[in-house]
Amino acid sequence: MGSTLNQRIKKASRHTNQGEGLIFEKSSPGKRAFELPPLDVPAADPAKSLGANHRGEGVAGFPEVSEIEVLRHFTRLSTWNYAIDLGMYPLGSCTMKYNPRVNEFVARLEGIATEHPYQPQELSQGCLRIQRLLEQCLLEITGMDAITLQPAAGAQGELTGLLLIRAYLQKQGDPRKKVLIPDSAHGTNPATAVIAGYEVENIKSESHGQIDVDKLRDLVTPDVAALMITNPSTLGIFENRMPEIAQILHSKGALLYMDGANMNALAGVARPGDLGVDVMHLNLHKTFSTPHGGGGPGAGPVAMKKILEPFRPVPILVEKEGGRLALESVRHDSIGRVKAFSGNFGVLVRALAYILAYGPGIRQATEDAVLNANYIRKHLEGAYELPYSLPSMHEVVFSDALQKKNGVNTMDIAKRLIDYGFHPYTTAFPLIVPGALMIEPTESESKEECDLFIDAMRAIAQEAAENPDLVKTAPHTTRVGRLDEVGAARRPILRWDPDHRIGSPGPTPEIRPAKKAMPTPVVPSAD
Repeated sequence: MGSTLNQRIKKASRHTNQGEGLIFEKSSPGKRAFELPPLDVPAADPAKSLGANHRGEGVAGFPEVSEIEVLRHFTRLSTWNYAIDLGMYPLGSCTMKYNPRVNEFVARLEGIATEHPYQPQELSQGCLRIQRLLEQCLLEITGMDAITLQPAAGAQGELTGLLLIRAYLQKQGDPRKKVLIPDSAHGTNPATAVIAGYEVENIKSESHGQIDVDKLRDLVTPDVAALMITNPSTLGIFENRMPEIAQILHSKGALLYMDGANMNALAGVARPGDLGVDVMHLNLHKTFSTPHGGGGPGAGPVAMKKILEPFRPVPILVEKEGGRLALESVRHDSIGRVKAFSGNFGVLVRALAYILAYGPGIRQATEDAVLNANYIRKHLEGAYELPYSLPSMHEVVFSDALQKKNGVNTMDIAKRLIDYGFHPYTTAFPLIVPGALMIEPTESESKEECDLFIDAMRAIAQEAAENPDLVKTAPHTTRVGRLDEVGAARRPILRWDPDHRIGSPGPTPEIRPAKKAMPTPVVPSAD
């Protein structure tokens, strides 16, 4: 049965995939991958210039390899990776869309990639105009009054937004101490509120997966500073009572913060500022197609209403006489800097390139993202349980309840999906759906790619019913299989030791790499 079912795999097949050891194992004394030209300046004694305490004798164990060995090593390793250039990333919440090559081309242009934040502002007018145009575009898309491009990621944008709220309320002489957060919000929201100095109170969703507005009325007390709401929520459901929610908060002196990570479902269609939102952040990698992952750099601009504008982080981009732009570093009520300089400029350039390429057509990008999510939802309903039946926006959340009857869970399904040539969806998140399968195709994917994904997911559902062990032991076609995930997380081997490697005559490490090893799909944050 397993062999027959494997014939359904259309996207992936076995192919040449070379083994590769560590680069340290290729090292031989005296090899080198480069030749430096002769010095064209007088030689200097590093110990004398830097001080003996700052002068090392080299890097112990640094690999000595030839150029072709370096080239082949990293090329072979690259064939082990999954990438957006190979296929879709259906990671719900993360919004892993394609970053068009034109964005990269523009970000590398001379006069953009070559500029430095310490150069005189008179020489940076072009770069400052790029930032000003991006600000204007984002304000139009969000319906807000002012913006800062400074935050380096979504989570830092969240913190910046709450610091603005805190500064505003302190200025009013009413600092307050509590932030309300629905259970359908992004996972970073509670941590952000605590870092900003607030207590957190959770709001359970009502039976349809939306915020319980009647419960909210009782919870907004004089101690509440703000509500942090993710809209659409992590369930992919639009909170359609936003104006009412805003009115409840404002009537009691509290503010409405919106986690704008899911603006890929709203851009060009609905503006949070028009719905009563006071402050929000934007994940540029999610909605505006800048690179995502790898630890950065990122960008999480924060847009706000006029009442919060005086507290914006410095420096603030302002227009002087004659149209000259400048960065103003002194504002009496500012919360200060949240990042060096004025944001990750190269990422901001990419976002602007994406916005200008679409223009008013950014609405179509949103509609395509919502269409793809609902197309997948429609074709997977029945094969997987859909815990909430309200219309889906940019993503859809199923559960593994049907498959659990045969001992198969969301992680097993995700692992088996790898055999079909797809990166796994987001597993076990949001937490309010036990055994969640969180799927977001974005607007980047064609109907053909969505159909391949649907076929794979339906095939896995059938496998789980007819041959569950096939799914529970997946993946089967990859170079490596499942880790002992608990052991790998608690006792990883992170440093190469030639005396302790597997197969060496010396003692072996306490934890051996599993015969099959496969990284676990990551549950995403708001970044």
